Amino acid sequence: MNDWILFTIGIFIGSIAGVIQMVLLSSSRYNDMTYEIMELRAQRKLLRDELVKKQTKPTPRKYRKKKINV
Repeated sequence: MNDWILFTIGIFIGSIAGVIQMVLLSSSRYNDMTYEIMELRAQRKLLRDELVKKQTKPTPRKYRKKKINV
């Protein structure tokens, strides 16, 4: 009977320690991925702004009005 109690307590402690370890590892990965997403969004915005600057049309030329000889 005493062995079963120690076994169940060991299982509970081991499972709790495993869950805590998984949470710590996944939180650091989550933070890294969030930081990388923010960097990529900033880079995409800069590239989009650069493309918009290159695609702007030049201002049209002003033509002189033709004079009609009467």
